[in-house]
Amino acid sequence: MSTRSTCFVIMGYGKKTDYGEKTRTLDLDATYNAIIKPAVETCGLACIRADEVTHSGIIDVKMYELLLRADLVIADISTANANALYELGVRHALRPYRTIIMKEEEGKFHFDLNHLATLQYRHLGEDIGFSEAKRKREQLSALITSVMANEDTDSPVFTHLAALGLKPMNQGDLNQATRAAESATETLASLLDAARAAMRASNHAEAARQFRRALDVQTTAPTGDSAAAPDPFIIQQLALATYKSRQPSELEALTTGWKWIEKLSPAESTDPETLGIAGAIQKRLFQQSRQRAHLDRAIELYGRGFEVKRDYYNGENYALCLDLRAKELTNSSPEDATYDRLTARKVRVRIYDLLLASLADRSTPERSDYKWMLATMANVSYALGKDTDAAGYEARLRGLDPKPADWEIQTFEDGKAYSQAIAAQSR
Repeated sequence: MSTRSTCFVIMGYGKKTDYGEKTRTLDLDATYNAIIKPAVETCGLACIRADEVTHSGIIDVKMYELLLRADLVIADISTANANALYELGVRHALRPYRTIIMKEEEGKFHFDLNHLATLQYRHLGEDIGFSEAKRKREQLSALITSVMANEDTDSPVFTHLAALGLKPMNQGDLNQATRAAESATETLASLLDAARAAMRASNHAEAARQFRRALDVQTTAPTGDSAAAPDPFIIQQLALATYKSRQPSELEALTTGWKWIEKLSPAESTDPETLGIAGAIQKRLFQQSRQRAHLDRAIELYGRGFEVKRDYYNGENYALCLDLRAKELTNSSPEDATYDRLTARKVRVRIYDLLLASLADRSTPERSDYKWMLATMANVSYALGKDTDAAGYEARLRGLDPKPADWEIQTFEDGKAYSQAIAAQSR
């Protein structure tokens, strides 16, 4: 049984959208795995995040005990995660020292946290670049060493409300909940890891099964008098894996996937991830049924995803669906067909320019979505008739190490076929 000092990490998990002045999606798992966990373990502490606590009917009790008894707490408040902000407040009320606050540098401060010392880091797209991760790991390790060696008050509660007679709690030994978290055999984190591994192996049916189990674990954890609300990230990934599984049939998988993503209200959503997955399902439902309503809905969803964030994935598919609709309208409404084709071309030109600027940045190859940037640039170039450019980006995509998963290459191939057909029509 471990007797190491313990660090409890307060933060969200998976990909979360930060709705600030500029809507961005951040991969919080990248922050945890590339910066926080290795820095904590380098300093000799056991590192536990909330999703790594063993699931049980009293998970809230464990969380509160960890907030009280953990030797160190690190709170990442990026994307204004409500749970993280609340748990940080609980920690500040319980312990006068050994709490570290982090956030992504473009995110806004909330409440009165702007006067507290905060370690800031930078995301490249959704992910963190290698050099940035290395630099921030070193900074965080040095900060942890300093914080653990001292008992300087960092809680605003104990700093400003000492008149209330608040006194530090005795450190004591870690309670059973902490030790159980370290030795957990099935946690939310382990289920999500298994689901991601299945996705990388292109085993979407298994991924869907693991994401469903993760959702069951997450939503049955009580918060006060009720169950936890479904986490959007898990719903998104469950919908994605479900429709890609094509089981028991492609149409049934699409229908079930839509039921999952519909729980996130895509018709009103401004989350590019939700909109992209919802648009993909509607596009494929159109391809299965040839019902125009599905194509119109896909265009609406992809279009909003592109407008909200200038998201290249949504944008490429927005243009593709506009071309599909133009083909449908050629005989019945040629003017509308022409409008859709011209709009599609303008969108592709805009995507080309945006990605060209991004790919010129030397740090871009460190981004987790670099392969998708290359795939999109290749397909947009094919559609615009820039075959030489397209071939170059495709070669870079296929030459990546590690290589993209089989399903990722198939997704690119499907888009390439459409793009080349569009270019041929325009000629």
